[in-house]
Amino acid sequence: MAHLHITSWVIAFVLLFVVRSFYDSGKAKPGKILHMILRLDYLIILYSGGSLFTDYSNYSGELFLKVLAGLWTIVSIEMITVRTNKGKPTGAWWINFVIAAAIAIILGFGRLPLGILP
Repeated sequence: MAHLHITSWVIAFVLLFVVRSFYDSGKAKPGKILHMILRLDYLIILYSGGSLFTDYSNYSGELFLKVLAGLWTIVSIEMITVRTNKGKPTGAWWINFVIAAAIAIILGFGRLPLGILP
């Protein structure tokens, strides 16, 4: 399940930049289609993340912080894409995205037991 989770959020990061580039270049229709695919990817992220959440034998505070950082990342991605489509500034949401994604990745790979780092 970890592979599905990692693959789905990597796809979400790639789709974020593709959707933003379509919206910035004025191609609203392909941007909207990919935005809907990105929203479906959120469901895969939530499903696989929930499955990984239940795989832990003990629930530490760091795990709950990672869940909140993951949800914060998804909200940031959605706000970036929606505000880009509407032509509104997205600078604050990019900062939110970087901070939230960094917290989630550091906790997921480095601190929690199912991560790959020692």
